[in-house]
Amino acid sequence: MKILILGDVCGTSGMEALKLNLKNIIKDKNIDFTIANGENAAETGKGITKQNLQDLLNIGVDVITSGNHIWDQKEILDVIDHEKRLIRPSNLFEGQPGNGFGIFKIKNKKIAVINLIGNVFMKKSEDVFVSARKLIKKIKLKENVDFIIVDFHGEITSEKMAMGHFLDGKVTSVVGTHTHVPTSDTKILNKGTAYQSDLGMCGDYDSVIGMNKENSLKRFLKDPSAKQHFPSTGKASICGVIVEADENSGLAKKVNQIILGGVLQEKK
Repeated sequence: MKILILGDVCGTSGMEALKLNLKNIIKDKNIDFTIANGENAAETGKGITKQNLQDLLNIGVDVITSGNHIWDQKEILDVIDHEKRLIRPSNLFEGQPGNGFGIFKIKNKKIAVINLIGNVFMKKSEDVFVSARKLIKKIKLKENVDFIIVDFHGEITSEKMAMGHFLDGKVTSVVGTHTHVPTSDTKILNKGTAYQSDLGMCGDYDSVIGMNKENSLKRFLKDPSAKQHFPSTGKASICGVIVEADENSGLAKKVNQIILGGVLQEKK
């Protein structure tokens, strides 16, 4: 089973890059299942609209994860309860709409996708390690499902690495999102879980984490003419990983980082 996991889709440039290229990537790399973090897909770079949601599903994304910006576009509240392919962090405080995980069928196999959000330097939420422990007791690899993918939306690498080791051998893959910067620590952990601290983003890297660089500099320099952050609109790089999972164990056999197009070096 080959699973493509894409980092935060950022603004119009990220959406357009995926519209132009995702179907070919899926075909060329024989991808069976595709996950993308869509919480920055809106034109403003904050949140996801109904149209973004439909566009991502139409071009081949099977599941859309999210993070701290999930509620920034209020219209998504109208659909998140019944659109099971869009998930929000599972450790948000109880009572919020939507689901923190989903189980999906592909080729007679069941794939669980779990979304978590970090506790350090993020909006206050339930303890992420307590929540992860509860979920893994409920969703067990090779008992309830064949594969488990975890999107950990977090600010700091140490928290993400700790979660990777905490879930090692219990899930197929743990990947980080949120920082919009791809890390080079792609690997398979000791007990068989594929890991990368952050996937990066699908967006324009001639920017400050996807935002217009000139305006971002003005904000850092406290220039009174600075505006609210808005996305850069140059050619996007598509960033993520491809996890090849063993159908018997549910663990990772191989994991490769992908960075395609834009100003980042292309890797094949």
